[in-house]
Amino acid sequence: MLLQETNSPFNQEQVQLLNKLLPTLSDSQRIWLSGYLAAGAVHATTGTQSGAVPAAASAVQPAAVSKDVTILFGSQTGNSENLAKQLARKLEDQQYQVTLSSMRDFKPNNLKKVQNLLIIVSTHGEGEPPDNAMSFYEFLHSKRAPKLDGVNYAVLSLGDTSYEFFCQTGKDFDKRLEELGAVRLCPRVDCDLDFDEPAAKWMGDVIAKLNEKVNAAQAAPSVEVGSSGGAAAEPQVEYSRTNPFMAEVIENINLNGRGSDLETRHLVLSLEGSNLQYEPGDCVGIFPENDPELVDTLIQKLNWNPEELVTVNKEGEQRPVREALLRNFELTILSRKMLEQAAAFTTDERLQRLLAKENSAELREYTKGRDVIDLVTDFGPWNVSPQDFVPLLRKMPARLYSIASSCKANPDEVTLVIRAVRYESHGRLRKGVCSTYVAERLEPGDKVPIYVHHNPNFKLPADSGAPIIMVGPGTGVAPFRSFIEEREELGITGKSWLFYGDRRFRTDFLYQTDWQRWLNNGVLERMDVAFSRDSDQKVYVQNRMMERSRDLFEWLEQGAYFYVCGDKQHMAKDVEETLLTIIEKEGGMDQEKAKAYLDEMKKANRYQRDVY
Repeated sequence: MLLQETNSPFNQEQVQLLNKLLPTLSDSQRIWLSGYLAAGAVHATTGTQSGAVPAAASAVQPAAVSKDVTILFGSQTGNSENLAKQLARKLEDQQYQVTLSSMRDFKPNNLKKVQNLLIIVSTHGEGEPPDNAMSFYEFLHSKRAPKLDGVNYAVLSLGDTSYEFFCQTGKDFDKRLEELGAVRLCPRVDCDLDFDEPAAKWMGDVIAKLNEKVNAAQAAPSVEVGSSGGAAAEPQVEYSRTNPFMAEVIENINLNGRGSDLETRHLVLSLEGSNLQYEPGDCVGIFPENDPELVDTLIQKLNWNPEELVTVNKEGEQRPVREALLRNFELTILSRKMLEQAAAFTTDERLQRLLAKENSAELREYTKGRDVIDLVTDFGPWNVSPQDFVPLLRKMPARLYSIASSCKANPDEVTLVIRAVRYESHGRLRKGVCSTYVAERLEPGDKVPIYVHHNPNFKLPADSGAPIIMVGPGTGVAPFRSFIEEREELGITGKSWLFYGDRRFRTDFLYQTDWQRWLNNGVLERMDVAFSRDSDQKVYVQNRMMERSRDLFEWLEQGAYFYVCGDKQHMAKDVEETLLTIIEKEGGMDQEKAKAYLDEMKKANRYQRDVY
């Protein structure tokens, strides 16, 4: 409804301003405003001092101080950050004043001012904090950490049960905050890869406890899309991890030459009709299927009928057990929790002994590199029905792959680079679930469930003129193909340098013609390559970095952003050690100053990693 100047106490200019404002207000904003104006009327009749908010207004507006909430996230791939943003929106909808920050960007001294602290953090590697949480983690566990008496807090922890130190960072934060005197709002929740439901429940519990603390009897009214009158627009389907898009395969090509002992797939998927958008540095999650041979072997060993129905989700959906094992459940990972539950279905005392507390090292060694087939083969006999067995398995998680294309250059398409994993272990051929699903079973025209995973921690500089140095051996080169293709589309040239490595120049030089074209047209300024199997002495990207140490440090001094993508356990560690050595050598610094130099780069987001 539009306000008319006729018979109203407003002049024409005020009417125009109000008519611009009113249609933009949500229901909750209208309610707040009406209460505030009503309180203003009380102020006018009681002679409250001009400029002060009347006492009656406090009954209708949020309690500003008591409803302040600080959300801190520590995130390596973006999951914790995305959940933190979801929580912030939920709290803001209920009139909370939210401060949202990565742990790296948060000033630790401000902890003394925080009343309600919510932590969402992932665990990286073997129980380590993510890169952007490390400085805050170290501060909180140091003697400099302040007492936090009276601070309300809650922790949501993300991890992977296949790792020994599951959700360790979240556990450490939870324990330390309690030691410093903070009061736990609700119990910590530790999430596996399938984190959506437990995270949503934790958020609901946290908000309920906060509302209880501030005596908010009712949450702010929700706003329905299309409720402002007139015909509501057809809602756009939003595809996500919980609602993946069925993308059609456009291309699936082996990038390696004849004679290579590697198989690397160039996979192009159609995004047409999905409305999915991505930026360089983002990933695509693929929900794969298990190897049919693996599934059939398990069914045979447990003497099941492959058509027997089992429940596959909390909604009670049922599928034949063979189909469920193909698409719904993980078969290649063992964990202590799973073995403990499985022990109820066998009388084999060897499994019980393996699970004994004093044999934890032996158990850890057994679960490394073995799968469900090994479990049912090595122990038994088994007396378990399909319906009793499938709840022991975790849901099939998506596999994330760095995007190797620019959305601006390739609308409605996305390119991934996936190397097939195959190896012998414990007397059997092992296969990477998703990599061999792509290599062996996907053909053009097939459809595969995917979603776009936004990674805010691995991005091109906002300043397009800033130099970039990229280190990406093997499939780690994928995001840098996206970077350079994006820069070409935007017309950005110069000050870009790629270090690339693989096994052999002749058969394993991924996207060689692309790099040569970009070098020729100036989109890529420099490229150094290392092929480890082409000579008696193995040469890696870090060796090339040392050979170019003077130029590399000069680029850093000019403000270059340094990116690393690929293997976390070996390559990424070696590259960082080499980078520190270069800073120390070329900058004339000792080890402590070189580390401080690199720490400053990290704080400025000039050192970014996408490692796995």
